[in-house]
Amino acid sequence: MWKCEIVNGAELDIEEVVALYHASTLGQRRPVEQRERFAAMVRGANLVIAARLDGRLIGIARSLTDGAYVTYLSDIAVDAEFQRQGVGRSLIRAVQEAAPQAKIVLLSAPAAVDYYPHVGFTRHNSAWVLNALE
Repeated sequence: MWKCEIVNGAELDIEEVVALYHASTLGQRRPVEQRERFAAMVRGANLVIAARLDGRLIGIARSLTDGAYVTYLSDIAVDAEFQRQGVGRSLIRAVQEAAPQAKIVLLSAPAAVDYYPHVGFTRHNSAWVLNALE
């Protein structure tokens, strides 16, 4: 059985995290080839949950939270080999437990839109995105 635990993003092996993002397909939508930027993303998250099985990183939830009102779950990545086994649910639960008073907000990858209602999320139709200046 895998284990989910809070980790310090700065202490993660960035190549291991990149490999996970590729294995989960999230690497297609994140700047994994820009290692400095990607490493800054992982380091900058103030709530990172890692799921490991026998030492192997099989999932990660990368969030920003104030701990009191809202947690933005910016990335949830599960190795495709381990999807549909409850790893994502375990990661989301660990995020909830880390900031139990905060609601979780996320933007879904197109392929995951149908997943989130099954784990208790409700659709919110007034989200807005302003792209980076670069």
